[in-house]
Amino acid sequence: MSRPTYAIIDTQAFVANYRYAKSLAPGSRALAVVKANAYGHGAVTLAHALSGQADAFGVACSEEAMELRESGIDNPILLLEGAFDPDEIELADRANLMLVVHSQHQLDWMLKAKPDRPLTVWLKIDTGMHRLGFTPQAAPRIYRHLKDSPHIGEVVLMSHFARADEMDSDATARQLDTFDDTAHDLTAPFSLANSAATLAWPQTHTQWIRPGIMLYGSSPLAGSRIDTSALVPVMRLQSELIAIRDLAAGESIGYGGRFVCDKPTRVGVVAAGYGDGYPRHAPDGTPVTVNGQRTRLIGRVSMDMLTIDLSTQPDAAIGDTVQLWGDLIKANEVAQLSETISYELFTGVTRRVHFHYR
Repeated sequence: MSRPTYAIIDTQAFVANYRYAKSLAPGSRALAVVKANAYGHGAVTLAHALSGQADAFGVACSEEAMELRESGIDNPILLLEGAFDPDEIELADRANLMLVVHSQHQLDWMLKAKPDRPLTVWLKIDTGMHRLGFTPQAAPRIYRHLKDSPHIGEVVLMSHFARADEMDSDATARQLDTFDDTAHDLTAPFSLANSAATLAWPQTHTQWIRPGIMLYGSSPLAGSRIDTSALVPVMRLQSELIAIRDLAAGESIGYGGRFVCDKPTRVGVVAAGYGDGYPRHAPDGTPVTVNGQRTRLIGRVSMDMLTIDLSTQPDAAIGDTVQLWGDLIKANEVAQLSETISYELFTGVTRRVHFHYR
């Protein structure tokens, strides 16, 4: 029998979350972001589950795009960081990929290219994220260069919000105002809303939305007043009890003896650790479930194992199922206690975890 550490991936939950995103912006098309192997969930399988419904997919690079193309995905695909060298313009032409253009060197490559068919280009405008994109002052000129080229077809104007998950900040409204001031005289579809804006800022729902983390059932708005209960977790990370120990009061557990039993304690050992992607810095008290009942992590997470409190579960036995995150334990709860985000948890699940798709 193989090591009992599994990521159970619910493909229909992924589809349901995409439909939910579309329902929030009924006048918009939705680009499903499946970069980083669909946030660690398996891009090929999930893209196929959604291929009949997705308006487009978004990936970070051509390698990710070609993995989808070679698996039979023929939906539109956008390279969210654009081309990394001039040869990728030719690849985009051959594979029918859409390209973001965010910098002068990419624009130069694009205007020199001679594709067999006009390229669809998403022109990125930096409205305040200050990571990628042309300045608002330069964007109208870049737009005209693209529109004047016989080798460029549709141009979509896009930007990216830096603080859409912060409901009390005026940063998103300021970015939206900057975009509107820049683009109001330009005839093109717009794309602004990431997951947080899709959920919380309906005024950003333009011709395209770009849902990412919400497709995997995790809210980017942890702690906000926005109701995200309709999101369905796609990944259930689970393992099993492989040993049970009874320790006396005063005994410590694991590396460094971080947890010391304050009373006689029944301890379960679980076949999962940071070598599987569970966060090493998860503190004592981080929730897990055993057979559907909540309990807590006790002791430092090691590479292959972690230890949990079974004091309230006298009937727990070797082989019982332990959920680390999923439908019973939200990934956001584990992430917040571990001082990270669910994105990192999902993308950090390692290859020795067995993936099962349902």
